[in-house]
Amino acid sequence: MRRYKVPAYDEATGKGLVRHVYVRVNRKGESLCCVVINGRQAPREPELAAYVCAAVPHTAGVLVNSNTKRGNVILGEKYRTLWGRDYLMDTLCGLEFKLSVPSFYQVNRDQAEALYGKALDYAGLTGRETVLDLYCGIGTITLCLAKRAGRVIGAEIVPAAIRDAKENAARNHIENAEFFCGDAAETAARLEAEGLRPDVITVDPPRKGLAPEVIGSIAAMGPERVVYVSCDPATLGRDVKRFGELGYRAVRACAVDMFPATRHVESVVLLERYDMDGRRIDHGERTDSDDHP
Repeated sequence: MRRYKVPAYDEATGKGLVRHVYVRVNRKGESLCCVVINGRQAPREPELAAYVCAAVPHTAGVLVNSNTKRGNVILGEKYRTLWGRDYLMDTLCGLEFKLSVPSFYQVNRDQAEALYGKALDYAGLTGRETVLDLYCGIGTITLCLAKRAGRVIGAEIVPAAIRDAKENAARNHIENAEFFCGDAAETAARLEAEGLRPDVITVDPPRKGLAPEVIGSIAAMGPERVVYVSCDPATLGRDVKRFGELGYRAVRACAVDMFPATRHVESVVLLERYDMDGRRIDHGERTDSDDHP
């Protein structure tokens, strides 16, 4: 940018070109670099790709993403590969995953394994259950669940993530996982209307949490357990209260420090279904734990 006098984007005015430099790194140390621009093309793109590859020898690919919309949303919808490939491979929880730029993936790999391990523990699977995983992304939690469930269904609104999820299931030889592309509220409502009655539902929504209609559809399906993974304790608390009004009680909870030296934390909560008399409905035995509701 200094060498060729390429201006940075100014969010206040909407002018300038380079909005973000987005870098994804895998366990092997390979990098995928995506330059987000306020336009269709960056100046001197061959030089840009050569510069990145020279600066970072383990670069797997260099991409340009076009985002011309005002606001602070990071990624636009159109991508071009300037050099190399447009994805990385990584391993998590003993599984191999394909990661494209728009697909969600936890940046703290080691703590992500701790978080997903806790979610799997809370799900309490025996190998016979049907599990619905909303906001499944590239299938990280879904495929971990599949190893212990009878059938798992993942739903995600990002088409590229669903493509990755299906490839990841095939790559890991997992045949009891299905994936659907769609909005969480619409997907939950449709599956509920079709008569799906999963034993367990897991959710890992964005910071804004769950819409009331998603919670309503989840409760209408009547799962014995809901495992809620959250990146925002405030919206988590709000949603746990809403679940409580529909017969679900938070019985276990754990915080995982995914972002050291910041105020942010990921949480996982287990909600169980209770009847009008306060009795837990159709649950197996749980192991003792130091987690607290």
